[in-house]
Amino acid sequence: MVNKIEHLGIAVKNIVAANATYEKLLGIKPYKSEGVESEGVITSFFMLGESKVELLEATKADSPIAKFIEKKGEGLHHVAFEVDDIVAEMKRLREDGFQLLNEVPKKGADNKLICFVHPKSCNGVLVELCQEIKN
Repeated sequence: MVNKIEHLGIAVKNIVAANATYEKLLGIKPYKSEGVESEGVITSFFMLGESKVELLEATKADSPIAKFIEKKGEGLHHVAFEVDDIVAEMKRLREDGFQLLNEVPKKGADNKLICFVHPKSCNGVLVELCQEIKN
């Protein structure tokens, strides 16, 4: 079951400049920045109530974010939804005919397990499922 919008992911060319823009826009500073080597990105997170804005800058020319920016320019990259059981949600979505971009969940930023749903399955929107990693 989907609980809420966890975050909106925004692809940016320069995370330092984008952080400055979003600090002014939102009136707050990011609470966290981290690299995700497997995705070839550096991320920055802003907390807005129960949801977040995630800025993503490519660190590799062949990363999904670099390819997105090359094709579409900077902008909204994905919508992430929080789930309690990512494995069960992936199974449910596969059974309902959704095309997943991951066979199994993988570790993402902000202490999350993640999986992406192909935009062709979601009216052109890349959807990310997120589950908090419980230690």
